[in-house]
Amino acid sequence: MKRAENYAVVIPAYNEAATIREVALSASRVVPLVVVIDDGSNDGMRTALAGAPIVLLANEKNLGKAASLRRGIEYALEHGVQAVITLDGDGQHDPADIVKLIAAHRAQPDAIVIASRLIDRHNAPRPRYYANRFANFWIAWAAGYPISDSQSGFRLYPAAVLRATMPCCDTRASFVFESEVLIEAGRRGHCSIAVLVPSIYRTNARASHFRPVADIVLIVRMVAWKLVSRGLCLPGLIRSLRRPGGMWAHDEQERRTVRGEK
Repeated sequence: MKRAENYAVVIPAYNEAATIREVALSASRVVPLVVVIDDGSNDGMRTALAGAPIVLLANEKNLGKAASLRRGIEYALEHGVQAVITLDGDGQHDPADIVKLIAAHRAQPDAIVIASRLIDRHNAPRPRYYANRFANFWIAWAAGYPISDSQSGFRLYPAAVLRATMPCCDTRASFVFESEVLIEAGRRGHCSIAVLVPSIYRTNARASHFRPVADIVLIVRMVAWKLVSRGLCLPGLIRSLRRPGGMWAHDEQERRTVRGEK
């Protein structure tokens, strides 16, 4: 496989020694610049990455996903990439699917590309599934358009969108940052498109760092403030209630899935 030049992959990771090497090596086969941010791990994760063709940035203590993402993204932007792909280090995303996100980006260069897990959402843990649905409603309202999977961390961000939106985003709450980028981008006319991908829910995986109740509360609080500050933005609510569009299909099978066909 020929690697896609001028793209970077950013992987924030905390105690992912069991999976991080496989994820990072798989990503490095697709893009030339892979940046892993070790967020104060204590499980030997750095040793697991020894000799891997990646850039390793280490936080002295655990700062949370948002701060790690921002550090990795800033590093990638300093190296002149045209877009940054983010994914998790726990193996729930297949780095081979990065090619789908890049293809969608080339078709619509101004859009954020989200790897949507709608293909097999019935396999998701139920608390997370309902928490994501709840978050989708609020984030779509504030962004002003329907979003099918606002909580997927597997995304492609155009560099220009990141430079415009990141200064407005808070990095103190780990899982708020990614939602806030979608809102700020939407307000600047940059919508998202979805690419269908499967998620891998490993039976022996460590517990998710995402807290379905606590983190959704933080996200909704951020969204509520943005809505109140703009007079609730009722036109955005109306637009957000439309059927989600913006699906980008990589092949005919995915086009049938998008249309609801078998």
